[in-house]
Amino acid sequence: MNSIEVSLKMETDAVTFYSEAADRTNYPVGRKMFLSIAEDEKRHIEMLNQLLRGLELTFKEASPVGQVKTIFEQMKDQMMQRVSATSDEMEAFKIAMQMEKEGAAFYRKAAAEASTEKEKKLFERLVREEEQHFAIFSNTYSFMKDTGNWFMWQEHSIVEG
Repeated sequence: MNSIEVSLKMETDAVTFYSEAADRTNYPVGRKMFLSIAEDEKRHIEMLNQLLRGLELTFKEASPVGQVKTIFEQMKDQMMQRVSATSDEMEAFKIAMQMEKEGAAFYRKAAAEASTEKEKKLFERLVREEEQHFAIFSNTYSFMKDTGNWFMWQEHSIVEG
Protein backbone atom coordinates (compact mmCIF):
# COMPACT_ATOMS: atom_id res chain seq x y z
CA MET A 1 0.00 0.00 0.00
CA ASN A 2 1.22 3.50 -0.75
CA SER A 3 0.93 6.50 1.58
CA ILE A 4 -2.37 7.66 0.12
CA GLU A 5 -3.99 4.25 0.50
CA VAL A 6 -2.72 3.93 4.07
CA SER A 7 -3.99 7.46 4.77
CA LEU A 8 -7.45 6.58 3.43
CA LYS A 9 -7.57 3.53 5.70
CA MET A 10 -6.45 5.56 8.73
CA GLU A 11 -9.00 8.30 8.07
CA THR A 12 -11.82 5.78 7.48
CA ASP A 13 -10.95 4.02 10.74
CA ALA A 14 -10.92 7.39 12.52
CA VAL A 15 -14.39 8.29 11.20
CA THR A 16 -15.70 4.94 12.45
CA PHE A 17 -14.04 5.29 15.86
CA TYR A 18 -15.16 8.91 16.42
CA SER A 19 -18.72 8.17 15.29
CA GLU A 20 -18.94 5.20 17.65
CA ALA A 21 -17.35 7.22 20.47
CA ALA A 22 -19.95 9.95 19.94
CA ASP A 23 -22.75 7.38 20.18
CA ARG A 24 -21.36 6.05 23.46
CA THR A 25 -20.48 9.37 25.10
CA ASN A 26 -22.93 10.69 27.68
CA TYR A 27 -21.24 14.09 27.93
CA PRO A 28 -22.98 16.35 25.32
CA VAL A 29 -19.91 18.49 24.62
CA GLY A 30 -17.78 15.39 24.15
CA ARG A 31 -20.37 13.90 21.80
CA LYS A 32 -20.47 17.01 19.62
CA MET A 33 -16.69 17.23 19.66
CA PHE A 34 -16.30 13.63 18.46
CA LEU A 35 -18.84 14.28 15.68
CA SER A 36 -17.04 17.47 14.64
CA ILE A 37 -13.69 15.68 14.40
CA ALA A 38 -15.35 12.83 12.46
CA GLU A 39 -16.49 15.44 9.91
CA ASP A 40 -12.91 16.72 9.64
CA GLU A 41 -11.73 13.18 8.97
CA LYS A 42 -14.38 12.79 6.25
CA ARG A 43 -13.03 15.97 4.64
CA HIS A 44 -9.54 14.45 4.77
CA ILE A 45 -10.87 11.38 2.94
CA GLU A 46 -12.36 13.62 0.27
CA MET A 47 -9.03 15.40 -0.26
CA LEU A 48 -7.10 12.12 -0.36
CA ASN A 49 -9.53 10.73 -2.93
CA GLN A 50 -9.03 13.84 -5.08
CA LEU A 51 -5.28 13.28 -4.94
CA LEU A 52 -5.66 9.57 -5.72
CA ARG A 53 -7.81 10.33 -8.76
CA GLY A 54 -5.30 12.90 -10.00
CA LEU A 55 -7.73 15.77 -9.56
CA GLU A 56 -6.77 19.28 -8.57
CA LEU A 57 -6.93 19.48 -4.80
CA THR A 58 -9.54 21.76 -3.31
CA PHE A 59 -8.73 22.67 0.26
CA LYS A 60 -11.86 23.62 2.13
CA GLU A 61 -11.11 26.05 4.87
CA ALA A 62 -11.20 24.30 8.17
CA SER A 63 -10.56 25.29 11.73
CA PRO A 64 -10.90 22.27 14.02
CA VAL A 65 -10.07 24.40 17.06
CA GLY A 66 -12.56 27.07 15.98
CA GLN A 67 -15.31 24.48 15.54
CA VAL A 68 -14.73 23.04 18.99
CA LYS A 69 -14.59 26.52 20.54
CA THR A 70 -18.00 27.17 19.01
CA ILE A 71 -19.33 23.93 20.50
CA PHE A 72 -17.92 24.85 23.91
CA GLU A 73 -19.39 28.38 23.70
CA GLN A 74 -22.82 27.04 22.73
CA MET A 75 -22.82 24.61 25.63
CA LYS A 76 -21.06 26.77 28.24
CA ASP A 77 -23.81 26.39 30.85
CA GLN A 78 -23.64 22.61 30.67
CA MET A 79 -19.85 22.76 30.89
CA MET A 80 -19.91 24.78 34.07
CA GLN A 81 -21.52 21.88 35.90
CA ARG A 82 -19.06 19.42 37.38
CA VAL A 83 -18.26 16.92 34.69
CA SER A 84 -18.29 13.27 35.58
CA ALA A 85 -17.04 11.13 32.74
CA THR A 86 -17.14 7.37 32.74
CA SER A 87 -13.92 5.43 32.48
CA ASP A 88 -15.01 4.36 28.96
CA GLU A 89 -15.31 7.99 27.88
CA MET A 90 -11.93 8.83 29.35
CA GLU A 91 -10.44 5.81 27.55
CA ALA A 92 -12.00 7.00 24.27
CA PHE A 93 -10.24 10.35 24.69
CA LYS A 94 -6.93 8.61 25.39
CA ILE A 95 -7.33 6.44 22.30
CA ALA A 96 -8.25 9.50 20.23
CA MET A 97 -5.12 11.33 21.41
CA GLN A 98 -2.95 8.36 20.47
CA MET A 99 -4.62 8.06 17.04
CA GLU A 100 -4.07 11.73 16.28
CA LYS A 101 -0.46 11.61 17.50
CA GLU A 102 0.29 8.60 15.31
CA GLY A 103 -1.58 10.16 12.38
CA ALA A 104 0.49 13.34 12.57
CA ALA A 105 3.71 11.31 12.70
CA PHE A 106 2.64 9.25 9.68
CA TYR A 107 1.72 12.36 7.67
CA ARG A 108 5.00 14.05 8.62
CA LYS A 109 6.89 11.06 7.19
CA ALA A 110 4.62 10.89 4.13
CA ALA A 111 5.22 14.59 3.42
CA ALA A 112 8.98 14.06 3.59
CA GLU A 113 8.71 11.15 1.16
CA ALA A 114 6.06 12.67 -1.16
CA SER A 115 6.77 12.29 -4.86
CA THR A 116 4.82 15.39 -5.93
CA GLU A 117 4.35 18.88 -4.57
CA LYS A 118 0.57 18.27 -4.34
CA GLU A 119 1.11 15.24 -2.13
CA LYS A 120 3.56 17.11 0.05
CA LYS A 121 1.17 20.06 0.55
CA LEU A 122 -1.72 17.78 1.41
CA PHE A 123 0.29 15.72 3.91
CA GLU A 124 1.67 18.89 5.53
CA ARG A 125 -1.87 20.21 5.91
CA LEU A 126 -2.98 16.91 7.41
CA VAL A 127 -0.11 17.09 9.92
CA ARG A 128 -1.35 20.50 11.10
CA GLU A 129 -4.95 19.35 11.40
CA GLU A 130 -4.07 16.13 13.22
CA GLU A 131 -1.96 18.16 15.67
CA GLN A 132 -4.96 20.43 16.27
CA HIS A 133 -7.17 17.39 16.83
CA PHE A 134 -4.63 16.06 19.36
CA ALA A 135 -4.67 19.40 21.20
CA ILE A 136 -8.48 19.39 21.28
CA PHE A 137 -8.66 15.85 22.68
CA SER A 138 -5.86 16.50 25.17
CA ASN A 139 -7.51 19.67 26.43
CA THR A 140 -10.89 17.97 26.72
CA TYR A 141 -9.35 15.00 28.53
CA SER A 142 -7.73 17.39 31.02
CA PHE A 143 -11.02 19.23 31.48
CA MET A 144 -12.97 16.04 32.14
CA LYS A 145 -10.30 14.58 34.42
CA ASP A 146 -9.96 17.63 36.65
CA THR A 147 -12.32 20.47 35.79
CA GLY A 148 -11.19 22.75 38.63
CA ASN A 149 -7.51 22.65 37.74
CA TRP A 150 -8.34 22.87 34.02
CA PHE A 151 -10.13 26.18 34.57
CA MET A 152 -7.29 27.46 36.74
CA TRP A 153 -4.63 26.70 34.10
CA GLN A 154 -6.73 27.74 31.11
CA GLU A 155 -7.58 31.06 32.73
CA HIS A 156 -3.99 31.46 34.03
CA SER A 157 -5.38 32.07 37.48
CA ILE A 158 -3.12 32.83 40.36
CA VAL A 159 -3.91 30.90 43.50
CA GLU A 160 -3.53 33.21 46.45
CA GLY A 161 -2.75 31.67 49.78
